This record gives sequence, C-alpha cells and structure tokens, in this order.
Amino acid sequence: MGRTLAEHESLALLAARGVPVVDERVVDSPEGARAAAADLARPVVVKLTGPAVTHKTERGLVRLGVRTPDDAARAAGELLAAAGPDDGPVQLVVAPMVAGARELIAGAHRDAQFGPCVMVGIGGVLAETVADVAVRLAPLDPVDAEDMLDELRGAALLGPVRGEPPVDRTRVAAVLLALSALAVERADLVSVDINPLLIADGVPVAVDALVELQA
Repeated sequence: MGRTLAEHESLALLAARGVPVVDERVVDSPEGARAAAADLARPVVVKLTGPAVTHKTERGLVRLGVRTPDDAARAAGELLAAAGPDDGPVQLVVAPMVAGARELIAGAHRDAQFGPCVMVGIGGVLAETVADVAVRLAPLDPVDAEDMLDELRGAALLGPVRGEPPVDRTRVAAVLLALSALAVERADLVSVDINPLLIADGVPVAVDALVELQA
C-alpha cells in the first residue's frame, strides 16, 4: 500500500530536486488565504489540499481567477466547508495563476519488471485521449531527454505557436533529468505525476503534482 503526498508536499519534493514549481503558499484558514493572496501576484488559485484529497477539479475543490484577498478568504471558507470526513486533515494552497497556452505532462514510475522509468507527453484536456507520450528507462542522460521530446507526435507544439515563443527544450529536458535522478535515488518512490507542466513564456513550470511513496 503506497503513501500519497499532498499536492504541496509533492511540489516541495520536486522543487528540492530543481524542478521549477509555482510560487504557492500553504495556509490553514480563510485569514491565511487572505494574507497569502495579498502577498502574491493576482489573480490567484485557491485549492484544498491533503494526502487524501484527490480529483480536486472534479469535486469542485479548486477556485480559479480569484482577484482580491477578500475573495480568496471567501473561497477558502467554501473549500474548507466542502471537505468531507474521508478527506482527513486538509489545508489550503494559494498560488498565482500561471498563464500558458501549452501544457505537458511528465512523470516517473517504478515498473515491477524494468525498474524506474520516466515519461513526458503532450498535456491538456485531451491528454488521455491523444496519449502522445514518450517513455525511457532511468537513469536518463541529456541525449535521452532530448530524444524523448523529438519522439512526441506533437513535437511541433514545442516550437513557436500563435505568437508564443518556442518551448525552452533544455529546461524541459532538465525536468526529465531531475525526475530520473529522483526515481533512481529514492528506492521508495512509486510514482510521480506532474500534470500539468505548464509552458509560460516558453518556460516549463509545474503547477500540480502527485507523488506516491511506498508506505
């Protein structure tokens, strides 16, 4: 039985490995959400978080485009009230909304037969339908990471698109190398899911992640 980290714990683990993550604040109350929103660039996102909190979007546990500190406090109160007994201990995440027209997914998992693997793919609302992903055994080297990006059927989306700059492939490759190192070094790692790895001004940033460890 694995142990799933809360979203903010997952992002903190990835940030410690050099993965660029959104500048988020973890708070416990509406007043804490108000203070965090006042300190961050707005609009912000307010989310419920906890080790047992999953499917946040489907359950309505995310508030997007929150423009004022008072609105953040109001959203926080609604989210805390929506938490159920099965959610266990919960907190709130307040983070600036990151704008980007392109999304990737990235992750790692430990295959029972082959060991640690790393994946990257085209993200967004159709990610599961399109299933455009590349997978390599860890450890990766920089050539492996670049080859994974070239392997994607939607690789053209990494170039300049609709006035947006090309994706900084070197930085995306660095994320894959960080995931590789984490998967190799942490024998207790079951899986990592970064979804989305948002592309903002050509630069990748993880805005949501889920890490599962062995219990």
